[in-house]
Amino acid sequence: MVLRKNLEKIKPYIAGRLKEGAVKLASNENSLGPSPKALQNIKNFIDKIYLYPDSNCVAQKLSKKYNITEDMLILGNGSDEIFLFIAGAYLEQGLNAVTSEWTFPEYTFATTLFGGEMKYARMTDLRFDLHNILRLLDENTRCIFIANPNNPTGNYITQAEFNHFIGNVPDYMLIVIDEAYFEYVTEVDFPDTLSLVKERENILLLRTFSKIYGLAGLRIGYGIGSPKVISDLHKTKEPFNVNSIAQIAALGALDDHEFIKKSIELNNSGRKYLYDEFNKMNLQYWKSAANFILLRIGMNNMEAFKILMDRGVTIRALPVAGYTDTIRVTIGTMEQNKLFICLLKELLGKQE
Repeated sequence: MVLRKNLEKIKPYIAGRLKEGAVKLASNENSLGPSPKALQNIKNFIDKIYLYPDSNCVAQKLSKKYNITEDMLILGNGSDEIFLFIAGAYLEQGLNAVTSEWTFPEYTFATTLFGGEMKYARMTDLRFDLHNILRLLDENTRCIFIANPNNPTGNYITQAEFNHFIGNVPDYMLIVIDEAYFEYVTEVDFPDTLSLVKERENILLLRTFSKIYGLAGLRIGYGIGSPKVISDLHKTKEPFNVNSIAQIAALGALDDHEFIKKSIELNNSGRKYLYDEFNKMNLQYWKSAANFILLRIGMNNMEAFKILMDRGVTIRALPVAGYTDTIRVTIGTMEQNKLFICLLKELLGKQE
């Protein structure tokens, strides 16, 4: 067998590890678990799994939620799958996409899989630098991938920054805005991307049920874009790509306003607690608009990962910007956060 040459560059994604009995703070899941209304929907639906899924039900509900037409929506087996739809529709050998360094690696995976080249713009203070992205655009650029808030740094691009940026991007380039953590954002200057999608044909907004709704294991996400873009993406989508259980759970989750409110409040209080503790330990961290925090701990992150996992908490060891001591930790319940801080203090010799 001869592997295609472009696949030689692909490094398979390595998910956060889970140890039996350990608290998992590695993959940015909702520490409260799944939406109760989603679970109830699953229980009520389980005897109908012999039927093929019908994605129209979720599209109908989302169209009402966002006041858009159904032809502006596409569902994916997680929003990750939609990256593949995008690359399959718009990228091939000789064409390129642009993103930033130190961001979600699946943008590169999708681009490379379909033969495109990924170009990386330099960050400024570990933030997406939209000016640097603009400098990399050329006549062969077809897609721009922007995570907002960014994973793994947690920071975000403001409305003013976006307004200037999109005005300088040619209409034939698709701007993909990945808002996986959108529901956690409380900052008032966060972009109103839905309005941007309604105004411009070359913007695609991606969101997911994996994070705040607690449905990561069911794999369901969605894209909002112009009817033209969504029509293009449907040409690369397999039929029945999102299973019935995921869709029925998503319908319940969209109605679970109390669960969403509780998740946001828990995240806000947990983030403040962790910031305060990191400050007490004199640890460098990056302020986050999401449900995770990137920080430097002053020791090799893989060594720290192994020790913390053995002691009962899994985090994500992520070398960033040349640092080998950066880790990303999910904001958990207060009990989980306190356990993590206790073990981190013990690990770093910072017990009071």
